[in-house]
Amino acid sequence: MPRTDLTWRTHRPAEGFYSSVVQTPDTLPVRTFLPTGYEPNYPYPLIVLLHGHGGNEDRVLRMAPRLSRRNYICIALRGPRLIGTKANGRRCYGWGRDGEHQDLIQDYLVRAVEQTRRTYHVHSERIYLAGVCEGATEAFRTAFAMPERVAGVIALNGELPRGGPLFRLADVRHLRVLIAHGIANVAVPLTVARRNARLLYAAGIDVRMHTYATTHRMHPDMLRDANRWVMDQINAEM
Repeated sequence: MPRTDLTWRTHRPAEGFYSSVVQTPDTLPVRTFLPTGYEPNYPYPLIVLLHGHGGNEDRVLRMAPRLSRRNYICIALRGPRLIGTKANGRRCYGWGRDGEHQDLIQDYLVRAVEQTRRTYHVHSERIYLAGVCEGATEAFRTAFAMPERVAGVIALNGELPRGGPLFRLADVRHLRVLIAHGIANVAVPLTVARRNARLLYAAGIDVRMHTYATTHRMHPDMLRDANRWVMDQINAEM
């Protein structure tokens, strides 16, 4: 899609967290993390973060500096389903059941990425979806539905959509997948994650799997390994 606003060519915003919205037609939030020393002439990889069940876009974006303070622009989206409100007033969201909001989520993602590319310098072929738990399932589902827009998926303690992935083999074989999973994960047992990895491998997808001494909670090494996995791919292309 041609750019209409090339402010990223000269604009040097400070590292940190920024808020914006997109119309889908509902008004939906986009939280952005910009790396330290942002260089407008460098096309950055973009990591799209999808929170887990009961999370929100602000909480999941806090992972971005732990992933890397320099290597990526990160954006976080909010699940369309309001689950409830905690005692501290924080609202909790989910992604819905079995793809019920898939059209909305795809439109939301496309608009959020396009808006980010109009504002900052993003490499169009280095866009990764990174999901936590339920967000990982949504990352898989969205990547399989629009593989031409996605370079890969990072699944953190998540699983494939129930019933198996629905994709066209010829279209998704270029995708790369990193599965990072806790060995004591009760919500999504390790056996399920390993079965998912075998299924993706059998489909011809480049899949890597790492396990960690944790439950369904994040292990600090997951983000370190995710950063290394993405950067290894970028370095291999140079």
